[in-house]
Amino acid sequence: MVLSLQSVTQLLSGGTMPVIGLGVYLNDECATACQVALEEGYRMIDSARYYMNESQVGVGVRGSGIPREKIFITSKIYHNDFGYARARECIQESVDQLGLGYYDLYLIHSPLTGKENRIATYRALVEAKKDGLIKKIGVSNYSGKHIDEIIDVGLELPDVDQIELHPFCQQRPIVEYCRAKGITVQAYSPLVTGRMDHDVFRQLAKKHDKDEAQILIRWSLQKGYIPLPKSSRSERIKSNAQVFNFELDDDDMDALDALDQGGKGAVTWNPVEEP
Repeated sequence: MVLSLQSVTQLLSGGTMPVIGLGVYLNDECATACQVALEEGYRMIDSARYYMNESQVGVGVRGSGIPREKIFITSKIYHNDFGYARARECIQESVDQLGLGYYDLYLIHSPLTGKENRIATYRALVEAKKDGLIKKIGVSNYSGKHIDEIIDVGLELPDVDQIELHPFCQQRPIVEYCRAKGITVQAYSPLVTGRMDHDVFRQLAKKHDKDEAQILIRWSLQKGYIPLPKSSRSERIKSNAQVFNFELDDDDMDALDALDQGGKGAVTWNPVEEP
C-alpha cells in the first residue's frame, strides 16, 4: 500500500487513526509546533498529563483553523494519578485543559503501581469513553501480560499500545502480541532521542538523499508502526513529514532490523517488564 501524510490505519474498535503524529514531550510551549504541524498536513498530536502542555495543544489546534473533527488528539494519565476515582477526575481535567470537548485517544501511560491500580484506572477510561470524554482507549509501555489482565477481567481491548520503538529497541514480543490481538502499535522515540550517529543510518541517508531522521521514520512506517517524532523546530517538523516519496528496500530494512539489541537498546524508561 502506498502511504501518504493523509493515510490512516484501522483501529480495533472501529474508526481510523493517522499513520504519523507529532509528539510534544519536553515542549512546554508547544502551541506553535502544533500549529505548524497541522498546517503542514499532520493530523495527529500526542500529548500527556505529565508533559503539562495539554492546554497548549488546544491553543495550537484552534490557531490552525482546521476543524476539530479532522484532528486526532491523544493524552495519557500518569501513574501518580492511577486509581478509579482519581483517574476519572484527571480525565475530566485533561479534557478541560485541552478545551476542545474530548480526546480521540486516552492512554494509561505505564504499567507502574501494580495490577489493581492498572485495572481500576482502565475501568475509569472505559467509563469516560461511555461519557463521551474520550473516543478510544489505549495503553503505553504495556507488555502482553499487562494486556492479558484486561482480558481476564472482561474489559474491552485497548485500541493502541504505545511503546518505545526504533531499530535498537524493536520490542518484538510485544509487537507480535499486539498484532495477534489487532492492537495498533504506536512508536515513541522513533528518532532514538536524537542518537542518530550510526553508520547504517548515515549510509542509508546518503543512498536515498534523505536525513537520518527521515530514514528512521520511514523504517517505522514500513514496519507498520505509527511513529510519533517530536520536535519544537518548524523546519524539523516539516522535514519529518517528508517521508512518503521514497521507500526502503529489503536490504535497507534488513540492515536496520539487524541493529536490534532488545531491551538493552532502550533509550528511555521503557517499563514494559513491570510486574
